[in-house]
Amino acid sequence: MSKNNNFIERSILGALAFLKAAIFADEYAAQKGFLQSLDPRIKAATFFLFIVQILFLKDIAALLALYGLCLLLARLSNINLAFFLKRTWVFIPLFSLLVAIPALFSVVTPGDAIAVFNFSGLKLVITHQGLAAALLFVTRVITSVSFVVLLSITTKHFELLRVLRIFGVPQIFVMTAGICYRYVYLFVEIIENTYFAIKSRVGQKVNCKFGRHIVAWNIACLWQCSYQLNEEVYKAMLSRGFRGEPVVLVDFKAKAKDWLWLVSVIIISIAVFSYC
Repeated sequence: MSKNNNFIERSILGALAFLKAAIFADEYAAQKGFLQSLDPRIKAATFFLFIVQILFLKDIAALLALYGLCLLLARLSNINLAFFLKRTWVFIPLFSLLVAIPALFSVVTPGDAIAVFNFSGLKLVITHQGLAAALLFVTRVITSVSFVVLLSITTKHFELLRVLRIFGVPQIFVMTAGICYRYVYLFVEIIENTYFAIKSRVGQKVNCKFGRHIVAWNIACLWQCSYQLNEEVYKAMLSRGFRGEPVVLVDFKAKAKDWLWLVSVIIISIAVFSYC
């Protein structure tokens, strides 16, 4: 087997393994921890309050303080910090960093120069105002994404869907989110099985024309299977009494601990806005 094929195989399997670990972490929601013990309704409401604060804050120190609180909550909830940081720093925060890079330069954000670079005869000036704006944007994205991820991995997905309906999110959006959650896992499994099936049948070397034929055939087959599975799953759900509302076997019940947490978050919010 060539090194190129080894690289492709490792890339595909590594991406699939990361996707599984990143999306399907229900074991954290089932653990005994601080956030897992809270009522899902109050937990979701307090996290929404945190995110609203993050969107309006313009002080990097306050944002970093909230980010530190998020990491502390993750640790108190028995979440592996390496897993949490990997999940919150990949994709959206890195993409936001790329988006924020143009704001560093005087062409986008005029202001006081702090560094000057000459690149192929082009003068690039990094301004103090641009650096502050870029840091604020990236810090705000990282902090908000961290709170959203923390809420999702410490709350079972069907409880979270139920909370969304309690807060008035339209039924069609909740149903779509629930179905997508299930179908992403199925999609990942199909990709992995398809790759191994092709590898076991055609070997390592495939010419371009035959490779395109294999890809096109698999796309058509996946579409047909998805359509058939969609009808079968929907009929199975209807036969089991599904009427569009997510059902939770355990009734939500707020305890003294939950109300204390709510009051604490309100006090933190008032203190943060007073500081800023």
